[in-house]
Order: sequence, then C-alpha cells, then structure tokens
Amino acid sequence: MTTAPRLDPPARVLVTKIGLDGHDRGSRIVAAFLRDAGMDVIYTPPWQSIAAVVKLATEEDVDAIGVSSLATDHLIVPQLVAALREAGLAHVGVVVGGIVPADEQPALVAAGVGAIFGPGASRDAIVAGVAALAADARAARDAELREQTP
Repeated sequence: MTTAPRLDPPARVLVTKIGLDGHDRGSRIVAAFLRDAGMDVIYTPPWQSIAAVVKLATEEDVDAIGVSSLATDHLIVPQLVAALREAGLAHVGVVVGGIVPADEQPALVAAGVGAIFGPGASRDAIVAGVAALAADARAARDAELREQTP
C-alpha cells in the first residue's frame, strides 16, 4: 500500500452518497482506504441531500468530498459543487467514484469535479488522487484566510 503525502493536521475527507442510490459497498471500501492512508474520514449513510452534505462539510471543515455513484447520482454532483461555492466552500475538492459513463465525465469536470475514479481504480490511485485534491484545497483555503487577515 502506498501512503499519500500527509497533511498536518491530516486531510479531512467526507465520503457520501447523494440522491437515491443506496449501494454503499464501494464507498465503505474507499473510506477504509483513506483511513488506512492516515486521513480523517467522515462517512455518511446513503441517501444524503445536497444541503445535508454542504452542512456537514461546513461543520467538519473538510478538505475534500468523495461522492460514490452506482447509478445516475453523479448527474447531481454539479449541483453539489454549486452549493459548495454558494456556501463559501469553493476550495473543497470533489471527487466522484463509481460508474460514470465516459460521455458524462466532461460535464462533471467542467462543473468542478477534481477527479473521477471508475470501477477497477487502484487503491493507490484513489488515495493519491484524494490526497492531492485535499492538499490543493487546504492550500486554497489557507491562501483565502491569509488574504482576509489585515
């Protein structure tokens, strides 16, 4: 197992399922990968609303959000990204894992999704990708805070 570059304090990642998809095996496995790599993982049960995810992301001060999609729930991820921006959380990295048809991936990236991992993605690729997004998010948040400090 490859360990990702570690943030201090550790990266905080929210792993969730939005919409009506209840298949959570993949998200549980990914949450374990991230925990094993030293990240703080907040895991939600399935069927979360976008508002609930944004609220939890705010309360938990997360660096990244991983959304698992088996069916078509990835199609509402752009709404999640927009809601994060509206809540002042534009710096939070968003990653989608699961079944995302190739022709639907460009729209997710254009909406602000930082990475998409399909079936068969390796543990190392997932951990490295989430770690990179979390590090970028932490750097962006810290830069915003420095700009706001008189």
